[in-house]
Amino acid sequence: MEKVRVLLADDHKLFREGLASMLSQHEDIEVVGEARDGGEAIELARELMPDLILMDLTMPGVNGLDATRALKAEMPYVKIVVLTVHDEDEKLLEAVKAGAQGYLLKDISMDNLLASIRGVSRGEAPISPSMAGKILKEFSQLLQKRPSLEHGADITNREQQVLQLVARGAGNYEISKNLNISENTVKNHLRNILAKLHVQNRSQAAYYAMKKGLIKDVL
Repeated sequence: MEKVRVLLADDHKLFREGLASMLSQHEDIEVVGEARDGGEAIELARELMPDLILMDLTMPGVNGLDATRALKAEMPYVKIVVLTVHDEDEKLLEAVKAGAQGYLLKDISMDNLLASIRGVSRGEAPISPSMAGKILKEFSQLLQKRPSLEHGADITNREQQVLQLVARGAGNYEISKNLNISENTVKNHLRNILAKLHVQNRSQAAYYAMKKGLIKDVL
């Protein structure tokens, strides 16, 4: 059974530890880390490469919205669900615009939270049906205004290294050994690369990267 790897980000230690304890009782969920604020959430996400982050909005320092924006820009594959006490329409829309896949209130039952986590891992979006129309309208406007990615400006140095090896025909195992990272981390880097370059597979990614000068030509 493949587990959903979850990172918790909340400044209330008691809530965070209690949630981690309850989630860890389920075989299909693994809590890989706990962050006390948005800045720590970003650092831990880079290190641990979680599948999903449960993100509080109101944290000291870097708040949940800013952390979500930063993480979705750097790691598009990661799924972020806001878990908060706030239910204002404005905060919900801001969270969704920031890239969150879902928005849940902290008074949710454990059964519903588990169902939401599993649903998000399948591509579902746990958001109140009453907000669906507002979100659809907001996203429609955003998509019309969003510029397309040019020249792979958001590709990180590590992702360039992965791309270079992909272009040489290296498989995930070879890339992991060359860069001294796990195969799972390689897969996550590839997900990020495909999302950032708007391509469907590694061959297209290598071709696009060479065409745009992101990596050197490979003979």
